[in-house]
Amino acid sequence: MNLALGTAGVVLGLVASFGAVVTLAVGLINHKPDLLRLSRVYTWLVLAAAVLAVFAMERALITRDFTVLYVAKNGSSRTPGLFNVATMWAALEGSILLWVLFLAGYTALVGRKFRDRLTDPLVGWALLTMFVVCIFFFGLLLGPANPFKSFNPPLGYDGPGPNPLLQNNPLMAFHPPMLYLGYVGFTVPFAFAIAALVTGRVGEGWLVETRRWTLIAWGFLTVGIVLGSWWSYEVLGWGGYWAWDPVENASFLPFLTGTAYIHSVMVQERRGMLRVWNLSLLCATFSLTILGTFITRSGVLDSVHAFTESGIGPAILGFFALVVAVTVGLIGWRGDRLRSPGRIDSPVSREGAFLANNVLFGAFAFIVLLGTVFPLLVEAVNGKRVSVGVPYFNRMTMPVGLTLLFLMAVAPVLPWRKASGELLRHRLLWPAWIGTGCVVLGVLVGQTGLASLVAFGLGGFAAGSAGRQLVLATRRQGWRGLVGRANGGMIVHLGVVVIAVAFAASSSNVRQAEFSNLKPGDTATLAGHTITYVRQNEEVDSNKTSTQALVLVDGHGPFAPGISKFTLNGSTVGTPSVFSRPTVDVVVSLLVAPESPDAPISLRVTVQPLIMWLWIGGGIMAFGTMLAAFPGRRRRGIEPVSAPVPDHRPGRSPGSVDPSGPAGPGDAGEPSRQPAGANARLVLGPEGA
Repeated sequence: MNLALGTAGVVLGLVASFGAVVTLAVGLINHKPDLLRLSRVYTWLVLAAAVLAVFAMERALITRDFTVLYVAKNGSSRTPGLFNVATMWAALEGSILLWVLFLAGYTALVGRKFRDRLTDPLVGWALLTMFVVCIFFFGLLLGPANPFKSFNPPLGYDGPGPNPLLQNNPLMAFHPPMLYLGYVGFTVPFAFAIAALVTGRVGEGWLVETRRWTLIAWGFLTVGIVLGSWWSYEVLGWGGYWAWDPVENASFLPFLTGTAYIHSVMVQERRGMLRVWNLSLLCATFSLTILGTFITRSGVLDSVHAFTESGIGPAILGFFALVVAVTVGLIGWRGDRLRSPGRIDSPVSREGAFLANNVLFGAFAFIVLLGTVFPLLVEAVNGKRVSVGVPYFNRMTMPVGLTLLFLMAVAPVLPWRKASGELLRHRLLWPAWIGTGCVVLGVLVGQTGLASLVAFGLGGFAAGSAGRQLVLATRRQGWRGLVGRANGGMIVHLGVVVIAVAFAASSSNVRQAEFSNLKPGDTATLAGHTITYVRQNEEVDSNKTSTQALVLVDGHGPFAPGISKFTLNGSTVGTPSVFSRPTVDVVVSLLVAPESPDAPISLRVTVQPLIMWLWIGGGIMAFGTMLAAFPGRRRRGIEPVSAPVPDHRPGRSPGSVDPSGPAGPGDAGEPSRQPAGANARLVLGPEGA
């Protein structure tokens, strides 16, 4: 039954997606509004198909239906309930199924959001683009990533369960869905960008339609990356949280380009500039989510995340190439209409700072992309397998990251068009003093190294600048002043500063040592922290047996670092234990499972400052993104390009719509302008005019 239900869902989704593309194409080419209105029906059909397929898979996992090959290879009667549900995205086929569920959900939400404007060509082309993406991923489920293949289990068969690393921490249940919500969410603004290029309506109005969608996708991606770092820190036991692993980089790349787009889009909305750059960034962000899926699920790179190798790689790589070719072709085709009517009057201005910000984010992304794909290029040329190490990434990205911190401090206080030296001195005085104070504080608490102290200083500088903006906003509008893109963005900046300072402090002040032959009652000391070994302990769960070393850290505990042996596949996985405080973390890992209860043990101890603030900073970024996604008290009056425009040509009824779309402000002609004055100041923040 599960096989039949799942296959029916996949087939229904593929057929509905094909039907939607054909219907929308005919309706758009022949200007048939009735066909365009049918797109909403197709969105619900695709969503129902995806839900049916996911329901069938989860039902098969929960009931341990080993007649489904995916369940036989990844499920087990001994897998705990939470991890059993999460097994759906623990391997290739199930992760594509999760992707399809989110993609169908976003498509249905777009149909719901624009239900009154389905006859507008911009919305029609956007939905058509999303349905084309649906065709590709439903096609994967019916072809190389089919999760509903049958299996004939022998009597008494029990599966091996998911990879042991994926059933060793509850974060596994939340990290991949959050990451995929971010990945898939960028399909919406990408689809509207393609629609704007196809219709020629490449002004500022389509940006209004996608602003919130982009922020939400970026927020989910941010949370997913932070949770992934936390998972790595809690599970892998190496004492770190970011290793520039190829799959970590795959999620970080669209984050970088998406962040650049969120900043530079404000220049286009305000001044009508950077049109080609913004379209390129948005298309690059979506393309990088596809490339990230290729790196994650094709098995072409060695990674702790790469749990599978399959024939899906060529299909995803081909789709990536198609996306890049189509977007580059469309941008070249619309080159004349993409000319910006405005220009940068002075580099010392907000638009100048945003342009520099874009260049730096682009350089950051290029550095990470080069280090990630270089092994692939070398292997393709001469067949040798090489790897790019952490020193390359740290050395190349550190200057860029520090410069971005500096821009975070300066850009929010810059006015549009041009800034005077006196204005900058006035607005940056207190942030500069706060930055200086942070450097002094860093020295007092024992921070060493030039990069760490510079990060403290620039972090304080940027935090002071963001805090100043927030104080002015709340003075004028109360707590309501925190809501809106400008000031919600300042809260995001504060979260970035917290993460940057915590990253610099923890990376430059890590202390690690191994202690052997510890017997009950023995102690070890590292960086002023005392670890006392108490005794051994053994825990037996349904899927594993854990040998633990009970230890005290500075008299607190006991903590129980251990090594778990999974029953069915015999794999062993270490489980560190973390003593966490606001100022410092002490991570204790058991290196080897002792042969007997009285045998001595070996421990690895890692001491790092400010680790907790990495996760707090991620929470602040998520909170700021949520505030930024909602409108402030006043919003800029750009008329949405996707709003249907009545056609007053002779022979047309007053209520008819011109299929070519509006030719008003924000299109190929003059961009819409916001009058100067009080409204502009409220939109851009306390001093945005």
